[in-house]
Formats: sequence, C-alpha cells, structure tokens
Amino acid sequence: MPKPIFNTKQKEIQQIDLHQDTMTKCRLDPVLLERRLREKRSSKYMEMMKQLDISGTQMDQSKFQEFLDTFHSEFADIDYQDQLLGIVAKCYLGKPYEVHTLDLTGDIVVHYKAGENMPGLLNRARSLAMHGDYHFIEVYTDCLRAIKADGSVTVAK
Repeated sequence: MPKPIFNTKQKEIQQIDLHQDTMTKCRLDPVLLERRLREKRSSKYMEMMKQLDISGTQMDQSKFQEFLDTFHSEFADIDYQDQLLGIVAKCYLGKPYEVHTLDLTGDIVVHYKAGENMPGLLNRARSLAMHGDYHFIEVYTDCLRAIKADGSVTVAK
C-alpha cells in the first residue's frame, strides 16, 4: 500500500526545519563566528567603505542603501547584528572633521570633529582609526577589528 502524500511532505518539512536549526547553531557557534570575522574582507566591501568619505557629511539614501547591501552580503553567512556596534574610520573631508562612524542599527553616518565625543564603545576605536595603518575599525561588543587597506584583520580585545 502506498504511503500517504501528506506524511511524506511532513517528513520533508521536518528535515528542512532540522537543517535550518543546524545552520542557525553553526552561525551562533562562538569559535566559528570568531574564525569567520577574522577572514580578510572582500575588495567590494573595502571599496564601499571608501565611499563614505566621498559622499561628504550628507549621504544620498540610495548610496547608503547600496553600502548596506554590500555590507550585508559580506556577512550574509553569519549573525553579527547582536555584536557589531558600528564602524569608525579616519575622515578625509578635512578640518574640522577627524573621524566618521557608521551605525548600522540606525543606518546613520556621522562625521565627528576633532575632540568631539563619540557614543559608547565607538570612542575606543578613535585612536586606531586615526592611525595610518588601518582603513577602518569594526567595533564589536567584545573587541575591535582593525581592517587594513588590503582587507586583512587585526583583533584588539
């Protein structure tokens, strides 16, 4: 006697759900996450980071959305949102600006003047961002990830 179609579909759905649960656990595994975040950043991601300065103090919304899409595709395989607070980079707009930040939760780019206070943990990244060796600093809840122009990552805890 043939098996009912409904039971077969139910088993397929259960198998898919189990696979998704396994994928989620891999994303949240701290060792795998740490290893993934130490990987070299892509050239496309690096190029988009350069665009933040070119846009000046006001960024076109479509340009910012393009940046966000590039950012999300760079980290599509991991769940970073609970840990990444923002990005800090040296600002090349000239005086009075010193650094700029990108707050991904609020979708905001802010340019800071010399000596102007930055919110929370972002201020920790300011001196690294001003250092000539790093293109930008990713600020996480537990560390700073300094990214060089070639995309290589240095972690500061």
